Amino acid sequence: MFGVMLHAKEAQEIEYLLKREMEEILLDLSDPRIDDIVKRVMREKYHVIYGLYKRFVSPKDRIKYALAIAERK
Repeated sequence: MFGVMLHAKEAQEIEYLLKREMEEILLDLSDPRIDDIVKRVMREKYHVIYGLYKRFVSPKDRIKYALAIAERK
């Protein structure tokens, strides 16, 4: 386990980067040209990123991304 100390601005930047990556994955999951095997790996990556994202935001802010991946299964 690692510990990291961040300034508020740095935490905001990480939150932004994680949100952007999750949005991109969700967009790609809706693309019918992408193979199902690739989509499965993308969902796994999404869950890892979402786990990190949960550490930076309130439960209220998490719900949007938790429901988004549940709808795509």
